[in-house]
Amino acid sequence: MPIFLTGATGFLGSHVARALADQGANLRLLVRPTSNLKNLEGLKAETATGDLRDPASLEKAMSGCDTVFHVAADYRLWVTDPNEMYRSNIDGTRAILAAARKNRIKNVVYTSSVATIGFTGNGQPGDEDSPVSLSDMIGHYKRSKFMAEQIALEAGRSGMRVVTVNPTTPIGEYDIKPTPTGRIVVDFLKRKFPAYVETGLNLVDVRECARGHVAALEKGRSGERYILGGENLTLKQILDKLAAISGLPSPAIKLPYFVAYAAAAVDETVSGRILGHEPRATIETVRMGKKKMWASSAKAERELGWKTIPVDDALRRAVEWFRANDYA
Repeated sequence: MPIFLTGATGFLGSHVARALADQGANLRLLVRPTSNLKNLEGLKAETATGDLRDPASLEKAMSGCDTVFHVAADYRLWVTDPNEMYRSNIDGTRAILAAARKNRIKNVVYTSSVATIGFTGNGQPGDEDSPVSLSDMIGHYKRSKFMAEQIALEAGRSGMRVVTVNPTTPIGEYDIKPTPTGRIVVDFLKRKFPAYVETGLNLVDVRECARGHVAALEKGRSGERYILGGENLTLKQILDKLAAISGLPSPAIKLPYFVAYAAAAVDETVSGRILGHEPRATIETVRMGKKKMWASSAKAERELGWKTIPVDDALRRAVEWFRANDYA
């Protein structure tokens, strides 16, 4: 029976689709009428037209499948209409699960985010048991993903088999939008990164992250969540790695937070609210940067067979892909 997959036209979802195809899976991919299908090139799969905000289309598109991977999400750190993000991430997840119940789907793998994990200011990696609540979520993306995750976890503890995975920060090729993380690479390649702030991310190879989704289907426990992570790195360490790969200089100036905050406020006001363009920096991203988003994948290592690997090859592939596709 086919595996139903949302988000396959996007960055992570296209890699999940390829990981499943490599195992010989029969795929049915949800696409919108306006979707850019570039990431589906060379992928043997059928498509079904629908939208996360159209429950009837989901129920029809999912018919005859026995497994669902819900990877699609509205992943932006700046939105002019936050309600659109909540409709996609929260209502869309609820609609996917309702359609799965009606179609008697046996397995659901839900892609959440490391953004829903509890982080402290002391640099210690967070994990699935770190204390966290909705009030800790900064920004509409984090809030919407946290609320959607609660819906998926509850479904997994109430009779459905729903396994939740929490990718950290995927990096690699096919980042067509690009994602906020991909924009770090693109801005660096365009020499638009004159300075940095003291913050940290956990970067994970997008190919490994996709394979982790498959492992979650095979080995994950319903109602549980699993962090799929790679290396914990400061932003400066990431930029230094990009410098070594690209041959471009790494910024040497570290901005104090109050300077970064002021610059973000100006950019958000001028670019975002006056000109209607997505700003390069927002107040919320600066606020998020005060805590290093470092995470532990120990639970996935124990239960899914996950292996944490260096991210250098993924960064190299990202640089090569962005250059080859004229992003920089």
